[in-house]
Amino acid sequence: MKMVDIKDLTFKYTSAEDGLEKFAVNGVSLEVEKGEFLVVLGHNGSGKSTIAKHINALLLPTTGKVIVAGMDTSDPKNLWNIRSKAGMVFQNPDNQFVGATVEDDVAFGLENKGLPYKEMVSRVQEALSFVGMMDFKDREPARLSGGQKQRVAIAGIIAMRPSILILDEATSMLDPEGRQELIQYIEDKAIRKEYGMTVLSITHDLDEVAMSNRVLVLKQGKVESISSPRELFSRGSELVDLGLDIPFSALLTQKLKNQGLIDCEGYLTEKELVEQLWEYLSKM
Repeated sequence: MKMVDIKDLTFKYTSAEDGLEKFAVNGVSLEVEKGEFLVVLGHNGSGKSTIAKHINALLLPTTGKVIVAGMDTSDPKNLWNIRSKAGMVFQNPDNQFVGATVEDDVAFGLENKGLPYKEMVSRVQEALSFVGMMDFKDREPARLSGGQKQRVAIAGIIAMRPSILILDEATSMLDPEGRQELIQYIEDKAIRKEYGMTVLSITHDLDEVAMSNRVLVLKQGKVESISSPRELFSRGSELVDLGLDIPFSALLTQKLKNQGLIDCEGYLTEKELVEQLWEYLSKM
């Protein structure tokens, strides 16, 4: 089942500098299946956030179509349902708080949906426990650190259990352990397996890229490539031109190949690299 179906999406905006219309996104087509974990990469200004905001119906196409869970975003009658289906966490958590306490903030969306009190309490506790913020439930959001605020913002969306979870650089303020916990939760636990959420993450974190199903790379508002993580990482030094880092395992693989210590084609994951080295050492 397609959760997102974007057909030839074009979006123009008026530049504040010269008053001219410019393309933020130009001719993008994309399909995202139910339960998929899609990562979106690209330079600043490549159109990543613009596409995310179209999926959440915060922006409407200049031309083209965006269909979310079978609903056309250009139809005003669909906006409430689409925004209930597509939950979005932004990069700056300070723009997302509405509650006087952490617990109130996570509960806000559930109250608006009219959930029964017991279910609301259960969801709030579950979401806060996941992000490690249960001990801060009575704290004022303004008194939290940047990383803690982002954890609460993520909890607020997870508690709503949308069909699509959109993370717009949402892990950038988390420490490495917090990012890894979130990625594992997306991959192994409730977000995809129990809740059946589709995940779209705008990120520069290579661990997220490696664990995704597919990677969309944007360049100047157009699709540069759509591939598996393995295919993307196999491009080696081309990644630098796309504004991306080369994974450590890819760099190490190339150096070991140059030394004749391993013999392989393409990209190796860390696990595969260890297996290759073990095979080489066992022959010594």
